[in-house]
Amino acid sequence: MPKTASMTTNQMWAAVLSRSTSTPEPFVYAVRTTGIYCRPGCPSRRPRRDSVSFFSSPDIAEIAGYRECRRCRPRQGKAVPAGLPDTRRACAYIAKHAGETVTLAALAAKVGTSPSHFQRTFTRIVGISPRAYQDALRARYFRGALRSGTDLSSAVYDAGYGSTSRVYERSPTGRGMTPAIYRSGGEGSTVTYTILDSALGRLLIAGTPKGICAVMLGDRDAVLEADLRAEYSQAELTRDETAFGSWVRAVAAHLDGRRPHLDLPLDVQGTAFQWKVWRHLQSIPYGETRSYSEVAAAIGSPSAVRAVARACATNKVCLVIPCHRVVARDGGLAGYRWGIARKKKLLQKEAE
Repeated sequence: MPKTASMTTNQMWAAVLSRSTSTPEPFVYAVRTTGIYCRPGCPSRRPRRDSVSFFSSPDIAEIAGYRECRRCRPRQGKAVPAGLPDTRRACAYIAKHAGETVTLAALAAKVGTSPSHFQRTFTRIVGISPRAYQDALRARYFRGALRSGTDLSSAVYDAGYGSTSRVYERSPTGRGMTPAIYRSGGEGSTVTYTILDSALGRLLIAGTPKGICAVMLGDRDAVLEADLRAEYSQAELTRDETAFGSWVRAVAAHLDGRRPHLDLPLDVQGTAFQWKVWRHLQSIPYGETRSYSEVAAAIGSPSAVRAVARACATNKVCLVIPCHRVVARDGGLAGYRWGIARKKKLLQKEAE
């Protein structure tokens, strides 16, 4: 599951191209043609972009089947975490049987340990439970089948959902986008956006007839537009500086401290787990913060701290879903997709 805590894939690829040795968040990149993962500053020849995947840690890259680079040594001599080989075998087994019923007891038996111990070890290393991992793989296979042109019925049963009702229950293509629309890459849908100045730099607000689908912060319009295009590759994007007047005024008032709570309609893709995290973030009072572990405990998944961090990182509607209010256990700012400086400024403003 190639995700990091805050950087976008474009930012990570830029770091790889420049051989950066200092990035806002740690990550490694893996090359499918060689089966090796490296640091962004590795002196090896730059790979093709379409052969590269990004991972938040060497552990996750190795679970995906990649080997450590012998030149840049991403592990820095650190020992392989206990349980990683077993977790890697379990992930491979889940991937092979993603469309079937895979019980916790069966997985534990495969690696020769008890179900409870296996569950704790797997969740600690991967960041989500074995069941959630299988759900994620099943959803990925389903989306891939749709995008490759497979008809909906075949994609449903090949992915192991059993019926179309299970598909809509699990929302593998995200809320606000039906499987039919996803199959066409958003083709036929219209996304309107506007970009304006704010106290935090350039602010992009995009929406559909159903609600806001993106709120992004950045320094340059071109970068913001590229990120929006990557998210809605086949949709019709229209820039309209007069669009979403009430939404824009609400966000502007929020940034000025005149509207502490934003309650705006959303049309955002996300898994059931991501939405559980996002809804909890919206409940954090203005001027307060929570740690990643506190959020995980509050949603009933105390061991899913890494998964909570990834849900924060994949939030596409900053401010409306206030992921900036989640901090490290020691109070440190940790990561923020839109930049640590912006996160610090937001929290300072809210604390006043």
